[in-house]
Amino acid sequence: MSTSQPHASRPPEDRTTPDRLLHARTGTDVSPEDLVLASGKDLTPRNLEWAKRKLAAEGPAALEKLLP
Repeated sequence: MSTSQPHASRPPEDRTTPDRLLHARTGTDVSPEDLVLASGKDLTPRNLEWAKRKLAAEGPAALEKLLP
């Protein structure tokens, strides 16, 4: 009888951010929500305001600076 638990070595699904939430889609505008999520922050009014200011100052390049 094996005591190995392969599922125990994997991180829980709810701790991993799906790629669709981390990467901007090519050819679309960058939203404040995109910028907040890419920075690893929660979607709060304060963080959305930060993202709006950053997008106004840097444009879509602000997102590219955060993503690898």
